[in-house]
Amino acid sequence: MSRRGILLFAAMAVVWGIPYLLIRVAVAEVSPAVLVFARTAIATAILLPIALLRADVRPALRHWPWVATFAGVEIALPWVLLGSAEQRISSSLAGLLVAGVPLVGALIATILGGPDRVGRRQLAGLLIGFAGVAAIAWGDLTAESAVAIVQVAVVVVCYAVGPFILSRRLHGVPSTGIMAVALALTALLYLPVAAVTLPTAPPSREALASIAILGVVCTAAAFLLFAALIREVGPVRATVITYVNPAVAAVLGVLVLAETLTPAMIAGFALAIAGSTLATRRPEPPEAEAAAIEIAEGAEA
Repeated sequence: MSRRGILLFAAMAVVWGIPYLLIRVAVAEVSPAVLVFARTAIATAILLPIALLRADVRPALRHWPWVATFAGVEIALPWVLLGSAEQRISSSLAGLLVAGVPLVGALIATILGGPDRVGRRQLAGLLIGFAGVAAIAWGDLTAESAVAIVQVAVVVVCYAVGPFILSRRLHGVPSTGIMAVALALTALLYLPVAAVTLPTAPPSREALASIAILGVVCTAAAFLLFAALIREVGPVRATVITYVNPAVAAVLGVLVLAETLTPAMIAGFALAIAGSTLATRRPEPPEAEAAAIEIAEGAEA
């Protein structure tokens, strides 16, 4: 990838590596609907004025059917499902399951065709990355409810579809306008649901801090970074961050919470990075492949 792509990839790996823990802290005291409303309302308050100042809202509204579809697929449905699932399964398991996003994205790209279709080398990288995430979260694979597994499976499909909507249906539309409108629509959608599911007692400072970080860093800032990453590297390679996210979460657990760093976690992190690197390489053009074959045949001769 380009230097810009690498920097965006690293930033997204960190920014979306911390939400699993924050979501688990928040949904222990507020409902998933309240959390989704709070995240989207905070992010809307930040992004909408910027989008209006840049005159990015009107172009997004011209494509409102696809912006609304993106909001439902990337935000409204998966966020409430993920919050609900993390009330019954561990954040490590949720991260492991969500790491299936690139595989689903690769399948979608193969079905749709075009420049985003992955080759054998990229598919091998995806499988290696998934094995790495499995090694990291191997010790925390208990689920209290099979429903939660199904919920996260739906999240995986949604997260894989979202980038394709951005790249193929909203290409050229200002990303700030898309994100601001999508977040505003989701906040309006969840307002009545959140109003009737407010907690009876005020949330703790830890829960409020988690909600604030989720809204400002993991939503407002993250969506701008993610849109830039998709433009830079394409929708399939952008989703490979879901391999590095659980590794980042594990490292943060060791550094911040003094958790044990096991050999499986170290090996898993190495596999996740290696798989991500392999999966984000662009396929060689046919001319380059043909030239490589000729060189190899000449060397053998």
